[in-house]
Amino acid sequence: MMVAVFATMSLALICGWFGRRLLAVALLVLCLTLSIGLFLFEIYSPETGFHMPWIQTEFDSMSKTA
Repeated sequence: MMVAVFATMSLALICGWFGRRLLAVALLVLCLTLSIGLFLFEIYSPETGFHMPWIQTEFDSMSKTA
């Protein structure tokens, strides 16, 4: 899936270089849509739903000092 994101971004840059601005913008929008879909696919878990393990939001009771 990441290959598709990079391919659409590369095609958008090539189209922009050759003056096809409308096609380049459309490909950039498609690239953004694909990257959002990839992000949501990566953080979804059937057990916990949408969860980002690198962001800890739970209260840690062991870190309290008495």
